[in-house]
Amino acid sequence: MSEPDALQALLDLMKRLRDPEHGCPWDQAQSFASIAPYTIEEAYELAAAIERGEQGPIRDELGDLLFQVVFHAQLAEERGWFDFATVARGVHEKLVRRHPHVFAASGGGNPVELSRQWDKGKRAERAARGEVGVLADVPLALPALTRAAKLGRRAAQVGFDWPEADGARRKLDEELQEMDAAAEAVAVEPSRRAELEDELGDVLFSVVNVARLHGLDPENALRAANSKFERRFAAMEKLAHEEGLALEGMTPEAWEALWQRAKRRLAGRSGAGSSGSAC
Repeated sequence: MSEPDALQALLDLMKRLRDPEHGCPWDQAQSFASIAPYTIEEAYELAAAIERGEQGPIRDELGDLLFQVVFHAQLAEERGWFDFATVARGVHEKLVRRHPHVFAASGGGNPVELSRQWDKGKRAERAARGEVGVLADVPLALPALTRAAKLGRRAAQVGFDWPEADGARRKLDEELQEMDAAAEAVAVEPSRRAELEDELGDVLFSVVNVARLHGLDPENALRAANSKFERRFAAMEKLAHEEGLALEGMTPEAWEALWQRAKRRLAGRSGAGSSGSAC
């Protein structure tokens, strides 16, 4: 089946699922709002498959995400708004417009300059839609770390930024001190817990700025840290099982010793002769 035929078959399948008389009751009952969480979920599942580097799952998750696009386009077509072809033409036109270095006669350009041109084009498009604020249209549905990084990049485009990463790092130290002060206040007055949450938010936002100024993606960094924690915790559980240890009720010192041994095991070093030192 050719690419156009395969895509048309998928579009026809979507229409069949939504058919008022002969379609699927579940698909018939859906709306933009009810499908949106699945769209976000499929994007995350694709990201996870890419992180694992598994060919089959990447293909499957791309298909699931494409189906989400087809589903939303079908909902829009039923309302007389637009159809899938309009969506495809729109993104085609936008990508041509945003790549003058490819499609214009001049061509060329280095990555830094091309990035500036891309951002300039996006600002012009936002202005044409009446979204004049620098931070306009940064999606609320983005993961908080990703959205914080995007907000920081937008602000930096007009000069609201530190000249180097050290400035952001010093700001992080300042925010940590303020969070510590808020934690001390909460210990005396539990009703001030909202202040601690506010300061914690400032700390997290500052961490994102440090990552951004080092050219790192905070979402990817945290995802990798989550995976690393999972691997090490599973290794601790295995060690405990091998030695007949009960995880519940272990002292902080015992937990730390087990953690260090798990790290050594995962690094390929034997911890069998370890004294359990937490160093």
